[in-house]
Amino acid sequence: MSLAVLYSRASLGISAPLVTVEAHLSNGLPRFNMVGLPEAAVKESKDRVRSALINSGFDFHSRVITVNLGPADIPKESGRFDLPIALAILAASRQIPAKQLKEYEFAGELGLSGDLCSITGVLPFALQTRKSKRKLIIPKSNADEALLSGDLEIYPANNLMEVCMHLSGSMPIKPYVKSSSEIISTPEFKNDLADVRGQIHARRALEIAAAGGHSLLMIGPPGTGKTMLASRIPTILPELTHDEAFEVAALLSISNKGFKASQWKERPFRSPHHTASTAALVGGGRPPKPGEISLSHHGVLFLDELPEFNRHVLESLREPLESGVITISRATIQAEFPARFQLIAAMNPCPCGYLTDPNGRCHCTKEQISKYRRKISGPLLDRIDMHIEVPNLPHGLLTQLQESINENSETVKARVTESRNIQLARQHKINALLSGKVLEKQAVLSQPNKEFLARAIEKLNLSARAYHRILRVARTIADLSHNENIEKAHVTEALSYRRLERH
Repeated sequence: MSLAVLYSRASLGISAPLVTVEAHLSNGLPRFNMVGLPEAAVKESKDRVRSALINSGFDFHSRVITVNLGPADIPKESGRFDLPIALAILAASRQIPAKQLKEYEFAGELGLSGDLCSITGVLPFALQTRKSKRKLIIPKSNADEALLSGDLEIYPANNLMEVCMHLSGSMPIKPYVKSSSEIISTPEFKNDLADVRGQIHARRALEIAAAGGHSLLMIGPPGTGKTMLASRIPTILPELTHDEAFEVAALLSISNKGFKASQWKERPFRSPHHTASTAALVGGGRPPKPGEISLSHHGVLFLDELPEFNRHVLESLREPLESGVITISRATIQAEFPARFQLIAAMNPCPCGYLTDPNGRCHCTKEQISKYRRKISGPLLDRIDMHIEVPNLPHGLLTQLQESINENSETVKARVTESRNIQLARQHKINALLSGKVLEKQAVLSQPNKEFLARAIEKLNLSARAYHRILRVARTIADLSHNENIEKAHVTEALSYRRLERH
């Protein structure tokens, strides 16, 4: 038999479409042809496969070798196809039996010695393999990640020879088995909300933001604890659900960072530097890879020094903040990534940062302050639910002993989780995602409260979008208070979190 067929999978967004790997040997001048829209890394597999076969003790026939990766309209990238290509050539040259190949799917990058190296995107690959009711052969270093896919037979291998001996039946590989406690650990946080001294208003805002999934902008001088507060929001967020954890893991799996099984159910916290490009934030490349906003899916995207980001980069946040998805289109390919993230941002009140300093250290002119704040566009600011001021701490507070009145993260997390459970039971989504008729139904105001809010909206010159965001925040405040109805106090507090629009 000079033709062999087996299966692998490509990486396209967070999906893993099936790829049929065919190898055909024919007479003629020796050459190695690769067809099926292979990217550069796949074309280079010719040399890796040749060396791996020779160094593993197999014959590399001096014939015309044609390898087809179908379907031809899906781009193939990375070294994941090395193992299936090598096995297809061995099966076509009758050096290994071909009868069992269709029962498996294969992935793995080959070293020149024949050793198998880890690949990215294993979790989406394994999930699709399970649906296809096939078995999976992958590098041993990827086995823990693949095991998270559930009921799937996984055969981990260290090198090409082990795979060939398994397929020939001379030395079968044992199916990979581990208990969930061996590969999954409970997230542990070094930070705690109790570390934050003072800033009662900011702590309250952080709790509301966490409870309703609201975006938050903190404004204050340097050293007031904005970054410290932001870094502690993951410690008060509820644990990811099983479905959410799969989405987060799949995105990490296809990223350059990769996914570790020990990160299971750990909420993402991403904090890109203000020099990050648009592609770094929204994703890009060929084929497209997820950016920071997708890697923050079901977690937190923290943008420190917000006005220092390039304006075009910040404007790219507007659509995903509303839709929760990002679509990256290229001439030959389109990929859609989820991007339901919680935006937490921080900025100084002026270029020097000391606008509110009582000692008069600020020498910024009104024009400089206005130019600084105009770096954040009105439409983007409108999409941020809460704006708060984080002032300087009173003198002497930092030198005092830590008092026990500060609630720790565990206590606040219990309230946040309870509030989210109320929201999910009532409307099957968190308050930040309420819109249209669902918002009107779940955030009903009495006539006096409607009139009060209308006057406030007119006085503050807020948009219709800001009006809806105030309603969502008020709904969350009511849920934290275990109130079925939104009262005037809840609306008043929600209005107090539109701080920047008052300047």
